Amino acid sequence: MILVLSASLHPDSRSRILANVAKSKLEEISQNVVMFDLANKPLPMCDGMTCYGDPNAQELASLIEQADAVLLASPVYNYDVNAAAKNAIELTGKAWTNKLVGILLAAGGPGSYMSAMGVANSLMLDFRCLVVPRFIYALGDSFQGNALVDPQIDERVNELIEEIIRLKTAITS
Repeated sequence: MILVLSASLHPDSRSRILANVAKSKLEEISQNVVMFDLANKPLPMCDGMTCYGDPNAQELASLIEQADAVLLASPVYNYDVNAAAKNAIELTGKAWTNKLVGILLAAGGPGSYMSAMGVANSLMLDFRCLVVPRFIYALGDSFQGNALVDPQIDERVNELIEEIIRLKTAITS
């Protein structure tokens, strides 16, 4: 199963559009895919104590544990993935161990193109994740309404999905 984790809390999220595009493309090629949207299933702030008993946090941790791969879709705020994405990782911690991870980012400007590196480094070092280096970085002009309209970004999503499936197959064989 491939988990698509949409980390944006904004109702008109562009990163959620990327998550939905990835989910649709995976379904088109008959992949088992599940989407977890933090806007619909809110998580408590990680307090290091009682937060782990939250039903949504437990569901997300279980989905991550079951997943062969995780696609993390996040907006970029202040040159990093958003706080909701980082909080989700903190809440689910060890469930990420040895996971294959792809990253899809939506940003306001071109200056944050390296913003995936902080979370990628954390996932690699803390949980020994294999992070696909072909991540998505889409700017506002890649979208129109609720649609991805940039053919180059669309092709990059295809390439990320192909790489996730190739690596997932190699790892699970």
